[in-house]
Amino acid sequence: MNPALRSSAAHVFVDSLDAPVPSDDDAHHLFRVLRLRDGEVVTVSDGNGSWRTTEVAAGGLLATGPVVSESKPPEVTIAAAIPKGDRCEWMVQKLTEVGVSRIILLHCARSVVRWDAAKAPRQLERLRKVMLGAAAQSRRVWLPLLEGPVEVTKVLSLPGVVLAEPDGAPLAARPEVLVVGPEGGFSPEELAAAVPRVSLGSTVMRVETAAVVGAVQALMVT
Repeated sequence: MNPALRSSAAHVFVDSLDAPVPSDDDAHHLFRVLRLRDGEVVTVSDGNGSWRTTEVAAGGLLATGPVVSESKPPEVTIAAAIPKGDRCEWMVQKLTEVGVSRIILLHCARSVVRWDAAKAPRQLERLRKVMLGAAAQSRRVWLPLLEGPVEVTKVLSLPGVVLAEPDGAPLAARPEVLVVGPEGGFSPEELAAAVPRVSLGSTVMRVETAAVVGAVQALMVT
């Protein structure tokens, strides 16, 4: 990681790197919560790989350093059943922090949590705020995509998919999409799909734990 990113007082996402203006929520966090003062360094990013340093000046941000473009990191998609309660927020937060490129929330046959279609946009918006906060905290400059919920059968037809299942082989190569099912496991019909199975370990994990463990393993292999 570039030392300027790591050492900045804060990191936020903006619409324009040429004229960086933090969102209302970010401005509140920078100037009311963190109480940053004039001259302190804040890095800003467009979420598409580019970023620059700014300085706090008169309650705003003044661009200082040049725009830096970072190459795209390894791309890994985690498609996971929706966990119960606030565990979904935790899962999205940690998947963002470890560096996945895409998060897909799933409805599976044995899912305990299924979102009502009318409420899904509001729930996704709440999770996007969690994702943005985690991306800022971890100094990401490439924002992940957050999608769903979709039926698992649609994801199983994507290229490069592997299924996290205890009877699978250890993960030996980076998958394009790693699918994590609900705590009740996949149904026989879902398991019948012609998709390779991989094991994430010798223990039974909660959905959100398996998703993060799988993400780390997928990002570590080549």
